[in-house]
Amino acid sequence: MTKIAIKKQAKLLLCAIGMLTLFNCKESSVTDKKAYTEEELYRPNFHFTPKKGWMNDPNGMFYYNGYYHLYYQHYPDSIVWGPMHWGHAISTDMVTWTEKPIAIYPDEKGYIFSGSAVVDLQNTSGFGSLKNPPIVAMFTYHDPLKEKTNAPGIQSQGIAYSLNEGLTWTKYENNPVIEFPSIKDFRDPKMIWDNIHKQWLMVLAAGDKTMFYGSKNLKNWEFLSDFGKNIGAHGGVWECPDFFPLFVEGSDEYKWVLLLSINPGGPNGGSATQYFVGDFDGKTFKLDASFSKDMNGQKGLWIDYGRDNYAGVTWSNISETDGRKLFMGWMSNWNYGQKVPTQKWRSSMTMARELKLIKEDNHYSVSSQPVRELQNYVAKTIKKETLKIKDKKTVLIDKSLVDLTKLDIHFTLKNLKKDVYTFSFSNGSNNTISFGINKKENYFFIDRRKSGDLSFSDAFAKQISKAPFTKDFDKIDIRVIVDKTSIEVFYNNGKTVMTEIFFPEKPMETFAVSKENFDFTIENLTINQLNF
Repeated sequence: MTKIAIKKQAKLLLCAIGMLTLFNCKESSVTDKKAYTEEELYRPNFHFTPKKGWMNDPNGMFYYNGYYHLYYQHYPDSIVWGPMHWGHAISTDMVTWTEKPIAIYPDEKGYIFSGSAVVDLQNTSGFGSLKNPPIVAMFTYHDPLKEKTNAPGIQSQGIAYSLNEGLTWTKYENNPVIEFPSIKDFRDPKMIWDNIHKQWLMVLAAGDKTMFYGSKNLKNWEFLSDFGKNIGAHGGVWECPDFFPLFVEGSDEYKWVLLLSINPGGPNGGSATQYFVGDFDGKTFKLDASFSKDMNGQKGLWIDYGRDNYAGVTWSNISETDGRKLFMGWMSNWNYGQKVPTQKWRSSMTMARELKLIKEDNHYSVSSQPVRELQNYVAKTIKKETLKIKDKKTVLIDKSLVDLTKLDIHFTLKNLKKDVYTFSFSNGSNNTISFGINKKENYFFIDRRKSGDLSFSDAFAKQISKAPFTKDFDKIDIRVIVDKTSIEVFYNNGKTVMTEIFFPEKPMETFAVSKENFDFTIENLTINQLNF
């Protein structure tokens, strides 16, 4: 054996046992000629996706007796949108999911569009009892016959109840419970128990605004007010609202948060979810004065600046001892969601996230982070306290040490100057998905223009996605969740988030960082391989 061969073998051995500095492990050579099945290459490890058929908006999410329930817009007979059902899945931790039979089917009144569900603990509806409280769902009926003739009343609101914890449902005999025939887009009711004003509260999308309703029994609803006309982003139809109070982190102050999805009109094209912060007196929502100033000159403030987090809503009935506001979105975009290159199923959900309300310098913002339950799936951890990045490109880790299709990565960047800092996952087929910070032009980014299969849609990777920042900084915390065909990046403890999907020709094999000019430092790099 030559000296060169001996040195190479020794270096590979040291890399394998983690004794070398991480960035000395070289990129893997291209030897993988395996033909991957769709399931192997594209089916997520830990993001929910149906076994077959089409899926979009999350619906009716509630927690009860140890289970998180996720319902979703579902068409089981095709991989494109069709007559909507409510699919159903359950989980004990919001990370791994068990798909259940279809929960609610369309009927003579129409398709079953998006909505919500609550646990009626006091049996205010009379559908159950105190010993066996009913789960009550409200959904939008969409009448396809009226849509074809453009007749009034295309969309109305119906309810159903379950007495076996959401497994099967009985539709209310007096449906619909709310109608507004003069509004064409009148949909996606989100109910909560408003403990502050002691009422059932519901918000729904009504064209270019939201409408609030109150009830004592979940069956009879009174119109309270509307909000949103000429406020925020209006580049498309408003959909899938959510409305809830949140305490400001570290204080006793609380504000009301309104989530509002829009399609098109997102900051990087197509679908996205904006939010508003203000006060609610039991009838009327009013933007906080400082938030109104933040809105000046901006089309919207966004829960996620990536292209693939839409129609997200929160779980109801989370206990006070837990206290979290838990959120999940549809991980796709209407620009291309029906064209992505999967043939058995279409779409997945985002990682479940905790929303927090942050107040800094009298400005309010909503942050999000993956739920803590994900940490229970860490199988292997590689850490490095300090890495000084001096080369143009540095490989941080490769597939010899971890499986790059299921990772949770944390790190801090220091000594950042006016430069471009790019982190990238790559494979031997020259596929790359990148994210990072452009401090020359002040934005975060995700770049999937070379990420693999782009042929299914011209809109999928036309340009990089950007999230602006206004404050200068020389240090920032970043967390990244990777699951085969998705990347979720949380900048600055989730104050800015970007989520996008991609479709590589083979699994990613290396994780690297590059810079253009200035040296910088990575601190506390933690690479967690997840066990699924």
